[in-house]
Amino acid sequence: MAIFGLLMPILLICFNISQSCWSPDDFVGANSPGDIVIGGLFAIHGKMLHSEEKPLKPVIANCAGFEVQVFLQSLAMVHAIEIINNSTLLPGIKLGYEIYDTCAEVTRAMAAALRLLSKFNASKDLVELRCNYSDYMPRVKAVIGATYSEVSMSVARILNLQLIPQVSHASTAEILSDKVRFPSFLRTVPSDSYQTKAMAQLIHKSGWNWIGIIATDDDFGRLAVESFGLQAMANNVCIAFKEMLPAYLSDSTIHGKINQALETIVKETRVNVIVVFLRQFHVMKLFRKAIERNINKTWIASDNWSAGVKISTIPNISRLGKVVGFTFKSGNMSSFHDFLSNLHSTPIGNNMFLREYTLLMSTCSHINDQDLSKCISNYSLDMLMQNRTITSSQQWREEFLIANIEPGFIHSTMLAVHAIAHAIRNQCKDRNCKDPYAFAPWELLEELKDIKFTDNERDVYFDSHGDINTGYDVLVWKEIDGRMVITNMAEYDLEQDDFIFADEEDEIELMNLKNVQSKCSRKCHPGQVKKVSASPHTCCYECISCPENYYTNQSDMDYCILCNNRTHWSPVNSSTCYKKVIQYLNWNDWFAVLLLVLSALGIVLICAIIIIFTRNVNTPVVKASGGLTVCYVILLCHFLAFVSTGFFIGKPKPYKCKARQALFGISFALCISCILLKSLKILLAFSFDPKIQKILKCLYKPIPIASLCTGAQVLICVVWITVRSPFVEENSSIRRIIILECNEGSTVALGIMLGYVALLAFICFICAFKGRKLPENYNEAKFITFGMLIYFIAWIIFIPVYTTTFGKYLPAVEIIVILISNYGILSCTFFPKCYIILYKQEANTKSAFLKMLYNYSSKSAGNLSVNQSSLDSKSGTPPIPSTNACCKTKGDKNWLNGSCHFQASGYKEMIGDVPPKILTGPAIPRRRLSSI
Repeated sequence: MAIFGLLMPILLICFNISQSCWSPDDFVGANSPGDIVIGGLFAIHGKMLHSEEKPLKPVIANCAGFEVQVFLQSLAMVHAIEIINNSTLLPGIKLGYEIYDTCAEVTRAMAAALRLLSKFNASKDLVELRCNYSDYMPRVKAVIGATYSEVSMSVARILNLQLIPQVSHASTAEILSDKVRFPSFLRTVPSDSYQTKAMAQLIHKSGWNWIGIIATDDDFGRLAVESFGLQAMANNVCIAFKEMLPAYLSDSTIHGKINQALETIVKETRVNVIVVFLRQFHVMKLFRKAIERNINKTWIASDNWSAGVKISTIPNISRLGKVVGFTFKSGNMSSFHDFLSNLHSTPIGNNMFLREYTLLMSTCSHINDQDLSKCISNYSLDMLMQNRTITSSQQWREEFLIANIEPGFIHSTMLAVHAIAHAIRNQCKDRNCKDPYAFAPWELLEELKDIKFTDNERDVYFDSHGDINTGYDVLVWKEIDGRMVITNMAEYDLEQDDFIFADEEDEIELMNLKNVQSKCSRKCHPGQVKKVSASPHTCCYECISCPENYYTNQSDMDYCILCNNRTHWSPVNSSTCYKKVIQYLNWNDWFAVLLLVLSALGIVLICAIIIIFTRNVNTPVVKASGGLTVCYVILLCHFLAFVSTGFFIGKPKPYKCKARQALFGISFALCISCILLKSLKILLAFSFDPKIQKILKCLYKPIPIASLCTGAQVLICVVWITVRSPFVEENSSIRRIIILECNEGSTVALGIMLGYVALLAFICFICAFKGRKLPENYNEAKFITFGMLIYFIAWIIFIPVYTTTFGKYLPAVEIIVILISNYGILSCTFFPKCYIILYKQEANTKSAFLKMLYNYSSKSAGNLSVNQSSLDSKSGTPPIPSTNACCKTKGDKNWLNGSCHFQASGYKEMIGDVPPKILTGPAIPRRRLSSI
């Protein structure tokens, strides 16, 4: 210790001389001779002390701001070289080193690079200008560094001239992977493209989409922001603001830029997550001022400072919020710890960085460990010279060095040395490498690109871009017992492109990050969709509800998903689709039951009428109805019409759809045809016009007419079912349900079928209307007219109701019309006759019937005589003989041939033999009754 005290003034003088750069050798901060020398570029100091803002003379200024973490990286290079020299990796070959301080600035680094390019073993440090450097031997065979990407870019362009291998342990800028621009550059850390991708994924997994960025305004910062911007866009993350800080602490605007960045952070209240691409000394200044402003955010740290111990020891650092960062994967640090523990007892050698550290430890010996980093970084060489309180005892503080180790950077530095050593071993297999001219740097570069070795049971090699992609450790800063502790949360695997958690606690830590809200807009819940507002950012939007039949089943979806309209539906603001309920007019539906009851009642009435008519088959009323056969046919048609209503109820099936309309149409056509025959028969019986009589006799062909009218309807139905057959259809037009219904196949065919029945009904109506003034007890034409009117009214109302009705009750509309038509015609055709048969039996006799006919004929004959007399008086023709001459007996010749008596055959068909007393009255025209 006494010797150290005596040497202290000499050390200060030497130290000052070296930093004042009186000769090129003053650039070398640490060196050791060897057969093969490796250069090193480390930013041991954080800034340069420029005497003027704009220097007028080309003088390289002194440096300030001692960076303990980078100093440890330079020691890691020394340690790795010592391990190799003491191993069998390079037998008989000793590695040497020359380490230079770049002071975190390109100017200083370029000066060091020129020194490294100087010719080996020359009397002066000269760099020869050549067209071919293949046999040129510089001072070093390879270079490790630099610390910062912008410095590495500048140095690489110089080293490219001689293709000297440059292996960086910390420069991560994505552009350095470009082998066209940087052919001799390699690195033992991943490219920023992986880091920014991992950052964007972490932000996305945490549910953040509105973040800010602070970066250095240099090549590294700009490229990092650009790369992160692309990755953020791919993960639907928007950047609210970008603040760029000067790259060098010596820049006079740095304090104003930091204040401006903090003002932006305060204004952007919705931004609670900030990504920081800064160097450690930038972060120190930024965080100190942020603590003063009580800014509390979540900070995403780049690999430059995520493991920065001196940042984590800033007083009240916990008030800043949570820090989550990425750092390079590390290895076993035990050998390096031993190296640091024994360093104070070994000769310092030619290592001015180690001397400066010792001097600073002595200067700040009165400072506790928490403020020691700040004390060290605040001192410059001039201050050390002016400080008179330097102790004469050597201060080492081994625990302080170990506490400031950043494992990722230490491991990557040692990895770079070992990579170069393995390449040298391959080069020296068939040559004497103790000879400095054994191989040129460019030959070592080619070997270095192809090397492959093992580190911690893992293969290490450079990819086609010159990168060793080791992956990242995800760090979280936690406050434990009042101290900020940097802990591992997860591992980011580059191949799997995903995070790997060691245990459940780490996963919970990630879940806790989701509690932080950093969004431009509130979260859109399932059932809502994002509508981008006028903002240029897609993360700023409004939440609007999905319309009907659309849904979203996740949060913050960009579009609504359409439900399958045929089978599913959804209400407004729905998060899922609901299956539509299949509906049809079911048998257990109350309305269907009511209609079935009415149909069944109609069938019961038909059965009752059949019984009544069958028991009174020989009565005049039954005979006047056309006989039992015609009645049976009409009643059968009514029965089939009632039965057809059953095909409209229940689950639609193909046979039902085809049968229901055809059954109703054919049965109703036959029913109307029979009623039409009755109407024609009535007209034939009571028409007095001879011409009409002649026409009606020609037309009245019962069986051909019924067959023709019904056959036409059968033909219509057959063509319909054959060409455009009805089928079962799922009607999905209604929102929540699927209506299982029969599609008629062709509405035109349906219209023709119903129209044909309507045409028959209209002809029947005209014929019946002509015979509406028949005898009181034989006035069937009047009831037929009423029946046809009911049919027309029902079907006229049906058309608009049917076309405007939808849903499962649509078949019920047609059922109702069929029931109304059926009941109307059935009641008008048979109920009056049943009433006479049951309640007016005295009128249902031959004598009463003939008396009624006699009275009607007398009145009609009288009217005819009067009309004939008036015609004869006008024309001058003799009057027709009186009709008082009546047939008294069947033997009278006029019984068969008289123009005023009816035919016996026609009468017998109606009511049987004529009672004698009936024949005493006026004669009935023969042509009427014979027609009847």
